[in-house]
Amino acid sequence: MSTMTMGRDRWLLIRGLRLHIRIWDGDGVPFVLVHGLSSNCMTWEAVAQRLHAAGHAVITLDQRGHGLSDKPDSGYGFADVTADLQGVIEAQDWNEQPVVAGQSWGGSVVLQFAARYPAAARGSVLVDGGFMSMRSRDAEMSWEQLWERLKPPTLIGMRRDDLALRMRRGHPDWSDEGIEHTLANFETLPDGTIRPWLALDHHREILHAMWEQDPDQLYGQITTPLLAVAAGPEDAERAAQKRAGLAAFEQQLPRSRSYWFERTDHDIHVQRPDELAALLLESLSDGFFPASAANDAS
Repeated sequence: MSTMTMGRDRWLLIRGLRLHIRIWDGDGVPFVLVHGLSSNCMTWEAVAQRLHAAGHAVITLDQRGHGLSDKPDSGYGFADVTADLQGVIEAQDWNEQPVVAGQSWGGSVVLQFAARYPAAARGSVLVDGGFMSMRSRDAEMSWEQLWERLKPPTLIGMRRDDLALRMRRGHPDWSDEGIEHTLANFETLPDGTIRPWLALDHHREILHAMWEQDPDQLYGQITTPLLAVAAGPEDAERAAQKRAGLAAFEQQLPRSRSYWFERTDHDIHVQRPDELAALLLESLSDGFFPASAANDAS
């Protein structure tokens, strides 16, 4: 069995873009881990290390507009970001199909990916994202109202040290490494202040694509197993909405299962990497993600 190691940074030229990835070599079934909106690949670092320690090849990537990847002026809808993901997978010298997992917006990307590229992966994991419609959750709101509610705060000019302190106070049970990996969502300038890697207009474009996505319409196109992992919020109404979303997910997808993390933050992969990695490995070892899944729609 492998020991915990740091991933290697690489840049791939995919569809005319330089995309930053981190890669761990291994003989086991590969995993591809996709971050959320305005996030970065480092938030998956602890999970990736644990999967690699179990002998698996792993890739995490900065999606376009994020982290150290190129930031084009357009192409932030699902057609382009899923094509980017397919390009990253095709560039690997793997003999086996990977399991592809995405958190938050990454879950929506992975759901779209499973529908658009059914032979590319043996199965998919939606980590607190992708299995709920934003419109049904906020049915009373127009798109413009939702944008005003969810528009990210302006943090440009905040000192990195101050943001780190705010994160530690808000997430006292996160590891120091988890805080540092989340701080990598921002570029640190020479004067010690930060600014988001993702431009505000690109953030808006991505959020609008999520608002337009209807998971129920995609489920019928999925032929591979899907695992949904939900973070259990303390708010009872929000928890009920999530449970309803999971129930619809399992009802419409015969090759599905779900798992509920009680009293857990949205960033499950940062807060509870041991448990999440163990769940992914268990779903592989018990045959939920079989090698023939991508070619077997039965």
